[in-house]
Amino acid sequence: MTTMSKKGSVWRSIKKNWQLYMLISPVLLYFIVFHYLPMYGVQIAFKDFMANKGIWDSPWVGFKHFARFFDSYFFERLMINTLTISFYTLLLSFPIPILLALMVNEVQSTRFKKIVQTVTYAPHFLSIVVVVGMMFIFLHPSTGIVNHMIVFFGGEPIRFMTDPNWFKTLYVFSDVWQTTGWSSIIYLAALSGVDHQLHEAATMDGANKMQRIWYINLPSIAPTIIILLILNLGSVMAVGFEKIFLMQNSLNMASSDVISTYVYRAGILDAQYSFSAAIGLFNSVVNFALLIVVNYVARRVNQTSLW
Repeated sequence: MTTMSKKGSVWRSIKKNWQLYMLISPVLLYFIVFHYLPMYGVQIAFKDFMANKGIWDSPWVGFKHFARFFDSYFFERLMINTLTISFYTLLLSFPIPILLALMVNEVQSTRFKKIVQTVTYAPHFLSIVVVVGMMFIFLHPSTGIVNHMIVFFGGEPIRFMTDPNWFKTLYVFSDVWQTTGWSSIIYLAALSGVDHQLHEAATMDGANKMQRIWYINLPSIAPTIIILLILNLGSVMAVGFEKIFLMQNSLNMASSDVISTYVYRAGILDAQYSFSAAIGLFNSVVNFALLIVVNYVARRVNQTSLW
């Protein structure tokens, strides 16, 4: 088919289904206006931005700000903290919702299942501010209930929120507590589509419950698991800023300082706009590269991918 005939075919398709294109046009307009047009500002990462000259007229400096970041004293600490927290979170937050969904799916009592789902979903609706506030109250070294229990059993109070050794564990486990129930919903939805005849046939062949979970349920939701794993690995460098910022203080900075909080300090507090834009761009490029690589590997290994 020639190029002219292809263009004619596209225009005929648009003309024929113009109502559908009209429906999707507000969404496209939203992304163009609020997500693509602002990207012109990313050029300040390669310039020495001067407010009086604006973005276009500021002088080009190439990769100066990227080199400064790579040579900075904080680079190693920021990378280690960001990657450690991301993979620590992924290691626990990703498989636990799958396990919860598999267990809830096997519960026979509808009433008990609803109670479990309500209890596990509820933390999702709490704001990050409330969750961090609860952590400060419950883990307070002198008045917190956790330290009261530690002292009751003969231990010494622990300064959880100011000890760098505890920061990552508190961050990850509070995230697991808050997101596990909500994240399990999509797996429960996938499990609801599993053909019951497969279970009946497996039961007649003598398969027990664990064998049916392993050989029927898990393979059935494997595509869903892989897609969500790709999405999670694609944002491995984008550690949530809000929660870390709320939990962060000068005493746990060695363990809590990540790229997103450093960008905030450099860009907002120190007004180093070009430098912070360079760091943010580096972070986004790494995430994008990871997404491409993981998606490619998943497509080659399991024939499941985002595109």
